[in-house]
Amino acid sequence: MNDSTNPSSWSGERICTGTKGLDDVLCGGLTKSRLYLVEGTPGSGKTTLSMRFLLEGHKNGERGLYITLSETIQELNEVANSHGWDLSGLELFELVPEEDFSIENEQTLLHPSEFELGETVKGVMSRVEQTSPKRVVLDSLSELRLLAQNPLRYRRQILALKHFFAKRNCTVLVLDDHSAGSNDLQLHSIAHGVISLEQSASDFGSERRRMRIVKMRGLKYRGGYHDFSIERGGLEVHPRLIASEHHRTFSSEPVTTGLAGLDALLGQGLVPGTNTLLVGPAGVGKTTTAIRCMLAALRKGQNAAYYLFDERLSTLIIRSKALGMDLQPYLDNGQLILRQIDPAELSPGEFATMVRYAVEEHNADIVAIDSLNAYLYAMPSDNYLVLQLHELLSYLSQQGVVSLMILGQHGIIGDLRSDIDVSYLADTVMLLRFFEAKGSVLKSIAVVKTRTAEHERSLREFRISDKGIEIGDPIAAFTGILSGAPVFEAGPLLSDSGREGSSR
Repeated sequence: MNDSTNPSSWSGERICTGTKGLDDVLCGGLTKSRLYLVEGTPGSGKTTLSMRFLLEGHKNGERGLYITLSETIQELNEVANSHGWDLSGLELFELVPEEDFSIENEQTLLHPSEFELGETVKGVMSRVEQTSPKRVVLDSLSELRLLAQNPLRYRRQILALKHFFAKRNCTVLVLDDHSAGSNDLQLHSIAHGVISLEQSASDFGSERRRMRIVKMRGLKYRGGYHDFSIERGGLEVHPRLIASEHHRTFSSEPVTTGLAGLDALLGQGLVPGTNTLLVGPAGVGKTTTAIRCMLAALRKGQNAAYYLFDERLSTLIIRSKALGMDLQPYLDNGQLILRQIDPAELSPGEFATMVRYAVEEHNADIVAIDSLNAYLYAMPSDNYLVLQLHELLSYLSQQGVVSLMILGQHGIIGDLRSDIDVSYLADTVMLLRFFEAKGSVLKSIAVVKTRTAEHERSLREFRISDKGIEIGDPIAAFTGILSGAPVFEAGPLLSDSGREGSSR
């Protein structure tokens, strides 16, 4: 978190912006009676943010004034209608009426900057004096910049407006659309705070939007970029997850996976506050194993959240039921949150907000991400994936949540590779592999790492059938299974020896 070098100014009265996530980023809102710059390219959400700011003031009994130099009042009302807002309680002032654009009103003796800029600024001040608002939006400064044409005149007029608003105890948002380029720092030095909105288009999928607090005098705030989206009702801001801000006490008593053989492999089951990575090729049973672990928690009355990136939701439910793991009753009673995620439409911040909701509002004791491969494609780069995943896992750990992560590998046998190696982030790593014996394709499971207990070092064969998951005795008949080139030696297979009970 960033903060000012003048802590004595933190005591200034705060006002809410009306955008919950932004107030969270600002650690409470904006300081009252100050001038703030909201900058961003057209379409980044400046108008939506500023309208919500005025409507929040109206709800609290504060008069709001929207001064537009670029849009018509009709356009503003259309924007409001798209969000379900009623602007009738606000003062909307179109500073340059339509008749002022006629040929008769063009200046021929004086340069426009010598006359129009002063008249425009006087018009702003006059309207403020007439209405005595507490919250003001000025949209946009690009028009004043074009009228001034001279940087010195422009700066002087902005300073004059700033002092005028300060004397009248107005909290002001001035909007700027970067028409002078992104390196115009004059406004940054004048404004009490600067909120920057950005949008970028990807090669596939919807555009991504993010915001950053460039500066905020005398206020603590959460630095860095925060993802947001424009939804009906305003901006949905997803504050960057900071794990160190979230702690709670919890029991570290291990919880069962529902399978004695798997508990034995893990040493003592799954430990709250830890994460488990299930690694293996497609079709080996990673998702089914994760579902089985989650089902054990659900049957004990705990809540869970499962985020599905790869498989279709209906397919997962049907397949799980066929294996004796019916999830529908837990969806119906609200114990289970099962969300199908489209990575092309999801920002990392939005996903982190989903997880926080599941943990803090739904009281989820177990969270599963299936899979990290698709989660990767929601990120701008591999570095961002690792950093954000590390923060997310740290948050879940400090909340006492059992986390399950699924990572698919390329190939079926032999040299298997992953999109990214995140095994060092995992507290526990399960390896699932195919191997061939007696003309049949079999599967093995092993725990190669755990930070919480002494785990079993052996490999066990396991099967997925209509009875659920069946886990056999340690495999003694083969060597080299994990290398992809198993060699048969001697000993019984699961099909020849006793089997552990199914998942039912």
